[in-house]
Amino acid sequence: LLKTLQADGKGVDGGLLPDANGKEPSPGGQREDRGKWQKPRITRKSLMKCCLVKWIIDSTTNTQGPESSDCELELSTVRHQPEGLEQLQVQTQFTKKELQSLYRGFKNECPSGLVDEETFKNIYSQFFPQGDATTYAHFLFNAFDMDRNGSIRFEDFVIGLSVLLRGSETEKLRWAFNLYDINKDGYITKKEMLAIMTSIYDMMGRYTSPSVRDVDPSEHVDKFFQKMDRNRDGVVTIDEFIETCQKDENIMASMQLFENVI
Repeated sequence: LLKTLQADGKGVDGGLLPDANGKEPSPGGQREDRGKWQKPRITRKSLMKCCLVKWIIDSTTNTQGPESSDCELELSTVRHQPEGLEQLQVQTQFTKKELQSLYRGFKNECPSGLVDEETFKNIYSQFFPQGDATTYAHFLFNAFDMDRNGSIRFEDFVIGLSVLLRGSETEKLRWAFNLYDINKDGYITKKEMLAIMTSIYDMMGRYTSPSVRDVDPSEHVDKFFQKMDRNRDGVVTIDEFIETCQKDENIMASMQLFENVI
């Protein structure tokens, strides 16, 4: 998740990629200057490094998916009827073919048309068996569950993935703010930030390189929060969060530690 917040000029798969005009980026980053964000090119290979995408695509390799005529996201047997492909193409950065592939897998794994929190926990337990992914999966699920009703529709799922994988820097930071804002009151407290950081360390901290110590989550939070809480009122607003992340390269670089947790 947090790798998507980087502005270091690398695609999701870590390779330096040309911009939309074919110009090779400089090693310093994807932006020609601090004010211009260039959208990364996302390949199938890089998409497959996203746990949620891999979970979906893998399921289609074990079954014979329907042809395009059956992929218009119109199923009479599911509990939730997704929107049409055309509308989702407008709302996301995915192509029609990509949406079809994603939906085939989503339908195979979630025939009801909805995904619940337990499914998220199972996904991350499979991808991070060496740690405890339960708490992180809970927080991530809540960030996707826009309606706060305990289930995620396919539309919300792919819209969230589109932001994380292909959104602008600001869009990704807004999504990250929503993740950290656990109680959804529009502010991030130090306690909330520590809860998210700790959940990530619990899931993968022992296997990072260099390995992290038990005290590192609080050390990171103290450092980040001090920089973000500019008016010292004990909470971080979305404006403070975005502005600090965009201006402080050390914070963005530190987030690279959690590059493979979506």
